[in-house]
Amino acid sequence: MGGASRTGTDVNRTAILAHLGAHGPASRAELARKLDVSAALITQLSRDLLADGLVEELNETRSGGRPARMLGIVSHDITALGVKIAPDHVAFVEVGIDGVVQRSETRPFDAVSPLAVPHLTELVATFIAAGSPSRLIGVGVGLPGTVAQQGIGVVDSTQLRWNQVPLGEQMRRALSLPVVVENNVNALTVAEQLYGQGRDFRNVLVVTVGNGVGAGLVADGIIVRGRAGGAGDLGHVPVREDGPLCQCGNRGCLEAIIGQAALVNDARSIRLLGDTEGIDALRELADNGNDEAREIFGHAGHQLGRVLAGAVNLFDPDIVVLSGEGVEAWEHWSTPFEGALRSGLVPGKRGTTVVVERWQDDRWAQGAAALVLATPFDSQGVAGEQGRLVRERLVASIEARS
Repeated sequence: MGGASRTGTDVNRTAILAHLGAHGPASRAELARKLDVSAALITQLSRDLLADGLVEELNETRSGGRPARMLGIVSHDITALGVKIAPDHVAFVEVGIDGVVQRSETRPFDAVSPLAVPHLTELVATFIAAGSPSRLIGVGVGLPGTVAQQGIGVVDSTQLRWNQVPLGEQMRRALSLPVVVENNVNALTVAEQLYGQGRDFRNVLVVTVGNGVGAGLVADGIIVRGRAGGAGDLGHVPVREDGPLCQCGNRGCLEAIIGQAALVNDARSIRLLGDTEGIDALRELADNGNDEAREIFGHAGHQLGRVLAGAVNLFDPDIVVLSGEGVEAWEHWSTPFEGALRSGLVPGKRGTTVVVERWQDDRWAQGAAALVLATPFDSQGVAGEQGRLVRERLVASIEARS
C-alpha cells in the first residue's frame, strides 16, 4: 500500500476509534455518515479493527428503524491534557476520550514574566507527573491570541503580551509529547463540535463573552481559521467611531464597549462600584434589582445583539452557541439582546436557534484538550505533524490495552 493511502487509512481508523470513544457505540452506517466516508470503507476498516482487537461488536441496537449491530471501543483508558492560559493563571484538565474531565487544577501564572514559558512547561510537567503519563496521547493549549498553525504553535497575544513566542516548539521539547496550540475560542468550538450543542450541526457559530468577545465558526463541518489563524475576532468589530480606546489600539471596538473591564469602568464612572470592586459586585447589584446595574448589562446585550445579527446574516449558521464568563449574568443581557438580534436579522434568518451554554471554569481547558481528541477527524491537516503523532499514540495506547 502506498504512503498516501496508508496515511488516509490510519486517519480513518483513528477517526473511528475517537468517534466511538467520544460518542459511544455506533452502527457502521452511522459511522459512515458522521465521518463522511463510504459504507464500503467503513466495512473494511471495522473488519480490520475487530481483527486487531481495538473494537468489539455489541449486542445492542438503536431504538427505532432497522436493527443494526453496534461497534464499541475496547478501551476508554486514554486521555488528553488541556491547558488554558490566562494573563494571571493557568488551568489544567485531563480529559478522557469520551470528553469527561477526570482531574483538574488551576495555578497562578505571570504571562509577562521573562521566564513565563519555562515556568509554564514546569507547571504542565508537574500536572502530568501527578497522573498517569502513559495514558496521555497529547497536550492541547488554548490561549487568547493568534496562532497561525496549530502544529507549530507560534503565538501572538495582546492579552498575554506575547509576540512571536514559539510556545509549541518549547513545550514539545520539554515534555516529549505532541503539543497542539490554538486560539482559546477555536479550542472551545472544537469541544462544541465533539461533545456540545454543535455536535449535530455542520454550521455552528460559537460566541464567547467575558474579558473579551470571541467567535469560532464551523462552516460545513470545518473550523474557519482565516489566513493566519485570526478569524473570529468578533471583539474587534468596530461599533462606535468615537468609542473608548481598545487594548488593540483602535477605538470603539465591541470588546471595549461590552467586555467585563468596560462594564466595570462604566459602573465606576457613575460611582456604582468602588475602585476595588469588579464584575462580580456589578452582577450582584443587578441580581438584587439595582436599575443602573441592570441598565449596564442591558446595554451590553443590545450591542452584542446588533453585532451578532450581522454575523448571522453573513455566515448563516444552523445554531449560535453563547458561552463565556459573561453568560453568568445572562438574565440581565437576554431581553435587550433578543430584541436587537431578531430585529437585525434578515427575514429568512430570524428563526436561527440561539442557545446559552452554562459556563464552567474548566470549560476553556476542556476545549484545549478537545484539540488533541479531534485530530483523528482533522481531514484538513490543521494539526500537521503533531496530528500524526497524536494518532500514532492513540492507536498504540489502545493496542497496548487490548
